Amino acid sequence: MQSPFKQDALKGRVALVTGGSSGIGFEITRQLGLHGASVVITGRRKEVLDTAVAALRAEGIAAAGLQGDVRSAEACAEWVANTVRMFGGLHILVNCAAGNFLANAAELSQGGFRTVMEIDAVGTFTMSKAAFGALSEARGAVIINISATLHYGATWYQVHASAAKAAVDSVTRSLALEWGESSIRVVGVAPGPIAGTAGLSKLAPGEGGRSMEEVVRASVPLGRLGEKGDIALACVFLASGAARYITGETLVVDGGAWLHRPQLVPREMVTAVSRGVESKSRGVGVAARGGGGGGGGGAARSKL
Repeated sequence: MQSPFKQDALKGRVALVTGGSSGIGFEITRQLGLHGASVVITGRRKEVLDTAVAALRAEGIAAAGLQGDVRSAEACAEWVANTVRMFGGLHILVNCAAGNFLANAAELSQGGFRTVMEIDAVGTFTMSKAAFGALSEARGAVIINISATLHYGATWYQVHASAAKAAVDSVTRSLALEWGESSIRVVGVAPGPIAGTAGLSKLAPGEGGRSMEEVVRASVPLGRLGEKGDIALACVFLASGAARYITGETLVVDGGAWLHRPQLVPREMVTAVSRGVESKSRGVGVAARGGGGGGGGGAARSKL
């Protein structure tokens, strides 16, 4: 995917991305780096972190990896301190660490519900709070919270993740309100179905003999799955000066998927009925104009 932004759009900026070693998080990190930022990624698995950092450095990106769990306030504080020590500051925080799985609400354990809430919602708050001091010193910093569209109505077998992402959106708005006076913008990105991600393969199984991608594509108005680059470039925009007056907002990047409703009436049937109504309406108008006096008007009204 070719970027529409200048390569130095984020030059001199330092970004910390939780969950940045794989999937959407890695591509967000990569694009921030390709546009000039120094990047730090976090995650629980050292081997995955090391592989991701090596890949970023191979593209000329100044990158480092820090191991730990976003559910730990101590780990979050250490990540911020190490980022500032290595790169001299912190300007961009992307809260991308998340957990999810399909679960029937009647069978979902309290522990399973709590785990997703702690990673997504509590983790987003904990990481943001840990970064507040460094972001305040940066003047003009931004927090980008990766959300979802699951809770815009309701989503089958996603009560835990829907609750967590609804909380993330609320955190985005509340922090934007409180931290604006510290020149910190707080925004969100809500991805739709993205090709090549574990989330899509786990959360959107195929049905009726159709592949998972066919099922999902049929519910996206733009008629295609998104790419990881679509989310990453949205983050580049929100982190750039082009979005300097945007805060408290969550940008939906889903091809219109959350707007989708089943097409209950075939398009050709709607067209035929509509033409018939328009034709009848034009006939009434002609009769009304041609009737002249009161008698003609009465005839026109009787047709209505």
